[in-house]
Amino acid sequence: MAAWFQTPPGRYLLDWERERFADAVADAFGYHALQLGLPQIDALAGNRMPHRWLALPESPGPSDLSVPTLAARRVDLVTHAAALPFPAASLDLVLLPHTLELSADPHAVLREVERVLVPNGRVIITGLNPASWWGLRQRRAHWMARIGLGGTRMARLYLPEAGAFIGPWRLRDWLRLLSFEVALIERGCYRPAVRTERWLQRFAWMDRLGHRWWPLFGAVYFIVAIKRVRGLHLLGPAWRPTPTATAPAVVARRDGDPTAT
Repeated sequence: MAAWFQTPPGRYLLDWERERFADAVADAFGYHALQLGLPQIDALAGNRMPHRWLALPESPGPSDLSVPTLAARRVDLVTHAAALPFPAASLDLVLLPHTLELSADPHAVLREVERVLVPNGRVIITGLNPASWWGLRQRRAHWMARIGLGGTRMARLYLPEAGAFIGPWRLRDWLRLLSFEVALIERGCYRPAVRTERWLQRFAWMDRLGHRWWPLFGAVYFIVAIKRVRGLHLLGPAWRPTPTATAPAVVARRDGDPTAT
């Protein structure tokens, strides 16, 4: 996907994601944050945690190293996305920008993220929406290839061929099964599937109306989920002790004692 992110549609999508990440991580507090994938943007730049790492699920290729963002954001480690080198409940924030759709086992990646997150920790996920205008054009290209028209213009892929796109509704169900609370689902990039910068700018007005008129057809989705831990909670007693009324002291009167009352 690194080569596609350098095309006009790819840069348009990255600009939208960069703004969403900046808003989402600004108020995320803790000590340890991890961005797993997408070195083209520094998604943790606006976060104030003392320890922030950029990890790649595989070694960066030559096209990745040519991205200007990598010159300012050093890759800290290369790791398997489903076997992170962190102990359980040690990270406060995990970012998965297009990580799940490029993973061979996205279920295992989510389970690993749930393991390393602290209670009430956050995971932020971005992905390409298969139900968008871009996704429909990609599906049309695959369909034309299956019927033997792979050499035609209509069979030309618009999105990267690598990876399997996961719908936001499906991902929401996966998160709920892992006891995550989905706090935010946002979609963006409502411009049609055109390839040049000139035509993208001509359809810029569609971004302003997309949230209202066709909110489900955004090319990319942005999900924020919070890890909730179910367990026992210590509660105070349901009863309250009633104050005991102080009775007046009674002094027995002795016969022959004139001072006794």
